[in-house]
Amino acid sequence: MPRPDITDRADLEPLLRRFYTAAFADPLIGPHFTEVARLDLEAHLPHITDFWASALLRSGEYRRNAFAPHLGLHRQRPLTAAHFGRWVQLWHASVDGLHAGPTADRAKAQGERIALAMLRRTAGGDTEGTGGGFVPLSAVLLRS
Repeated sequence: MPRPDITDRADLEPLLRRFYTAAFADPLIGPHFTEVARLDLEAHLPHITDFWASALLRSGEYRRNAFAPHLGLHRQRPLTAAHFGRWVQLWHASVDGLHAGPTADRAKAQGERIALAMLRRTAGGDTEGTGGGFVPLSAVLLRS
């Protein structure tokens, strides 16, 4: 059965829940969500959905600074290239598990751009991952 593309905001919430379920459980990045940020997904999900609706569907709903919370986390417990690489792996797997099509492809590409931009900004431009090793995107094999 073919997977549908991401077409509206209603498609984003199940995708984001799938991703955050995997991210919270992940031994590498999970502690950043559960111990450092102590992220309340139910409270935060509308903002995350606004972000992705703006990024993918051009809704214009997100009006916050997406980098600031990540910088705060980085200052508490450094985020490395390995963390961002895992984030990308889980994001790709989450998207691929539910969706296929041009918007799903754009979601994965946007996730890669976001991860690299955040890595550059938190690591002072070091995207080679000297602090743990960036997982090459071409080696992403994790699929749902």
